[in-house]
Amino acid sequence: MEPQIPQAEAAPAHPPLESLAARPLLDPDYEARPAVFYDELRAEYGPVAPVDVLGVPVWLVIGYPQTLEILRDTRGVWSRRVDSWRAYREGTVPADWPLLPVVEAGNCGFRDGADSTRLRSAWSEGLRPFQDRSRPEAKALEEAVRRYADELIDVLGENNGRAGTADLAAQYARPLPLMVVGRLLGTGPDDDDGLIADLWRVMDAGPDAQEASARLLARMSEVCAARIAAPGQDLPSFMLAAVPDLTAEELAVEMAMMTGLVGDVTGTLICNTITEVLIGETGARDSVSAGMVQEAINRASTANPPMANLALRWPRSDVRIGRFQIAAGDPVMVSPAAAHLDPAFTGNAAPDSIYSSRAHLAWSAGPHACLGRDLATTITTVAVERLFERFTGLRLALPPDRLDWRTSPLIRGLRSLPVDYELAGEPSRPAPAAPETGEDPQEADGAETEPASLARRILRAMRLSQG
Repeated sequence: MEPQIPQAEAAPAHPPLESLAARPLLDPDYEARPAVFYDELRAEYGPVAPVDVLGVPVWLVIGYPQTLEILRDTRGVWSRRVDSWRAYREGTVPADWPLLPVVEAGNCGFRDGADSTRLRSAWSEGLRPFQDRSRPEAKALEEAVRRYADELIDVLGENNGRAGTADLAAQYARPLPLMVVGRLLGTGPDDDDGLIADLWRVMDAGPDAQEASARLLARMSEVCAARIAAPGQDLPSFMLAAVPDLTAEELAVEMAMMTGLVGDVTGTLICNTITEVLIGETGARDSVSAGMVQEAINRASTANPPMANLALRWPRSDVRIGRFQIAAGDPVMVSPAAAHLDPAFTGNAAPDSIYSSRAHLAWSAGPHACLGRDLATTITTVAVERLFERFTGLRLALPPDRLDWRTSPLIRGLRSLPVDYELAGEPSRPAPAAPETGEDPQEADGAETEPASLARRILRAMRLSQG
């Protein structure tokens, strides 16, 4: 593994990052053929390359050893604080840069030292009841996820028939974790139907990302103020119990991050796992057939990690990576997706071979490794298990190379996952009575006591947000 040694005394052998010709990160090759994009960068630049991220030059680290070294940060070289960014301090980052809401969020992902440790301690203890499978909260959550999955499949069958074509991204993979978000926050099913639209706007770094981020934070502030006033058996309440001096503002920022990680990233992981199983080229299908769903998730996380690129960090001092010297304060983005394609990781092995499937970097590593890994894995495992148990036939409705991927500098996920399907057996529970008003059953909210009411409500909110 190539060490990262500060090189403050060495003069760079190349122009500064701002003067280098940088290839746009979001080009057609990156969206449709990321392996080709990363291979071309690797051939031209080595393990790190200058790229243009929505108008801002950034170093993209694409080598596996270098990515792992940066994430582990054993030398304390790397900062996650946005004020470590030289251009940010100098006021030269465009005020409307779409990724600013992410790096300015101030959550534990963008803290260092004691600040990060304190917040991550709250997360570790707050998540424990939901991730320790011996705890009643974890058992109840797993059962709820199974129920949500069945409700969504039942609604799909009611609306589309026992056999037909469906979009598993919009009708299953995305709404399922959004239903979990409401449970973790301790809110009722009426409260958070619109979160999904703002989550996608922030993570996709679209033109209205900043407005969406403000709305999301305002909603989380309301939720957290209510939890401070009346704690319950929910994630923000457990975090407050673990670290009582958390402020309402700090808690709201962390919950806004949680909605993105659970509501969007986990939904993308579900969708990507289903896709890899259906394509059948990375061993994920064999893993599911053998009852090893978590192995299928590992293989999907290797082939298409939901967070293809992790948000920025900045070196505190000049550091050499490959043939480039990264100046102190330069923005650096590490790419698990590219690292997984590095021959140093794959050993030039075939995609379906048994190689280090648990050594992937989809969950990051080191001091900022994902603390909710077990939660996301549980949600995804149940979602994939129920899907392949409930369907006798499931196949892509399009060739794999025609699938439509989202345009995002961070997320690697599908806009839609069209499949031809055949459902097995009867619905998991009786279907709700048809509305008497003649309205479209997909648009009917139904009474809150109906088994599928939350599923219908979330699906309806998603359609409205996209319409």
